Amino acid sequence: MKKAIISFAVSIVIGFGLGYLVFGVIMGASDKQPQVAQTEPTEEKAATEDQKEETKTETATVDANNILNSKGCLGCHAVDKLGLKGGATGPDLSKAFTEVEGKHGKPIEEFLKEPTSAVMSSVIGGNPLTDEERTQVLDMLKQASEK
Repeated sequence: MKKAIISFAVSIVIGFGLGYLVFGVIMGASDKQPQVAQTEPTEEKAATEDQKEETKTETATVDANNILNSKGCLGCHAVDKLGLKGGATGPDLSKAFTEVEGKHGKPIEEFLKEPTSAVMSSVIGGNPLTDEERTQVLDMLKQASEK
């Protein structure tokens, strides 16, 4: 009887340890957001139009990365065109802006409100996007489709 209790206790400790390692350390690593250094032009050296445009693009990518991380999208999807690494379970979203309508029968704006796929219906249904979040995601996916 003591052997059974000890075996059970050891199994629990090992199970929790492995769970922490896999879900806390390995899976949690994808939640870390990259640090992007942004510089602002000084009074002595004004930024050119190209530099201003580049800064806007970097900011849009960082904002999109934040929304994708906060909503858990990068757990299953990547956006290679924007350099956003994520999970391999779902398809790469680099061309989603142009391909969702043909694949799912409705424009991406509507798909993000009410997805037609079973997996995305349960994901978005459990954690719906606000109008502002949906706009951020759409802007990012449009940017990815143009690269």
